[in-house]
Amino acid sequence: MTPMDPTAEVVVIGAGLSGLLAAGTLQAAGRRVVVLEKARGVGGRMATRRLDAHVADHGAQFFTAHQPRFRQLVDAWEQAGVARRWSTGFATPDGAFKDNGVPRYCGVPAMTAIAKHLARDLEVRLSARVLRVESREGGWTVTTEDGARHSSRALLLTAPVPQSLELLSAGQVALPEKVWDDLEPLDYAPCLTVIARLTGPSLIPEPGGLWMPGEPLLWLGDNQRKGVSTAPGAIVTLHAGQEFSRERWDTPESEVIAAIVAAAAPWLGSPVDHAQLHRWRYSVPLRVHPEPCLVATEPALIAFAGDAFGGPRVEAAALSGLAAGEALAARLG
Repeated sequence: MTPMDPTAEVVVIGAGLSGLLAAGTLQAAGRRVVVLEKARGVGGRMATRRLDAHVADHGAQFFTAHQPRFRQLVDAWEQAGVARRWSTGFATPDGAFKDNGVPRYCGVPAMTAIAKHLARDLEVRLSARVLRVESREGGWTVTTEDGARHSSRALLLTAPVPQSLELLSAGQVALPEKVWDDLEPLDYAPCLTVIARLTGPSLIPEPGGLWMPGEPLLWLGDNQRKGVSTAPGAIVTLHAGQEFSRERWDTPESEVIAAIVAAAAPWLGSPVDHAQLHRWRYSVPLRVHPEPCLVATEPALIAFAGDAFGGPRVEAAALSGLAAGEALAARLG
C-alpha cells in the first residue's frame, strides 16, 4: 500500500511566498497544514543559488511595499533581520541614476532568507513533486512523485496557474466552468537568467543594480555590491527581456549564455570564468485575476493564490497568500 497522510486539514502546493504565508495564516487559526514543494528549498522565485563560495539572487531582485498590510509584514521582517531597505533607485545604461523615492527591499543575507524565516515553524516537505490532484469523498488526495499520497479537507494551489491546472487535469478534476474560465486565460512571460562568476569586480554601479531597457536585457545585478556574496571577485545576475527569452527559450544553453554575456559585456569589467543558465518559464504574470485569490467549493474546497492574483509583484503574492489562508480558515470553521 502507498503511504497516506489523512490528518492534514489543508494541503498547500508550493512553498513560495504565497504558500508559506497562507500556511502560516491557517496554522495560526488552528488548522494542520502540510506544504508540498517540488524544489530542494523554499522561496519559489525569491530564489538564491550558491556557486562554490559565491552566492547570487537569481530570481526576484527586490520588492516594494505599498499596501499598509504588506508594509507591516516588511517591518516585521526587518525587525527579524531577514529584510532591509536596499535603495530607492538604480543606475541606467546612460550613466544616470534613476531614483523615484520608492524604497526597494531585499532579503538578508539573500532573498531566500525571508522564505526560510516564514517556513521555520511550518510542516514543509521538500523535493515533493506533485503528479496529480484528485477529488475524493468531499476532500482531496495529492499524489507525489515518490508515491506518497496526502489527503486533506481543503487544497490550496500556489504554483503558476498553468501548472496548477495541469495537476487538476491529471487527476481528472472537473472544476466549475466559471472557475476554469477565470483561470485558463492567466498567462506568464518567461525569463532567461544567467549567473556569471567573474575573475574580478564588475562595472555595475552602487548599490549593485542596473536597470536595462528591457531588450535584450532587463536587469544586471552585482551580488557583492548588494551584500549577498562575500567571496572574492564578483558574481552577477543577468535577466534577459521577455522577447529575447521567448525567442531563445529552446536555444542550447551555451548559446544563450554567450548571447546574454555579450550583451552585458560593457558592464562586466572582468572576464567570466563560469556561468549558469536558469530558465524561468513563469517569470511574470501578463494577465492577472482581479481578486487576491480564487476560492471554490466544488468538487471540494479549493483555492488558488500567487502573484497572478491581484498583481504581478512580490507584494501581490504575499497579500494573495494571506487572503487565501483567511478564506480557507473561514470556510473550514
